[in-house]
Amino acid sequence: MTRPVSINIPHELGAAEARRRIDEGVEKLVAQAGGGMAKVQKSWDGDRLNFVAEALGQRITGRLDIAEKEVRMEVDLPNVLALIANKFTGKVRKEGQLLLGKK
Repeated sequence: MTRPVSINIPHELGAAEARRRIDEGVEKLVAQAGGGMAKVQKSWDGDRLNFVAEALGQRITGRLDIAEKEVRMEVDLPNVLALIANKFTGKVRKEGQLLLGKK
């Protein structure tokens, strides 16, 4: 059983640059949220990135939809991790903002 969690991260990069940064940084983004120890597999389908991560002995699946001004991330958390969903979403949002911030 899983619990879906949605995270919206606004940006001002445009879709192409947001996609490039997400492609380069998604492993770090998911690993940070999973305590720094996640193994991530990813695949693109247009502007949607599908991923599967193994973290804390749990399997996490999710997808990121890249748009001009926002990245929407949906993650299916296993029940054991759903108990700490607020902490998880806070970490992901913070790392996502750093990843998509102006440099």
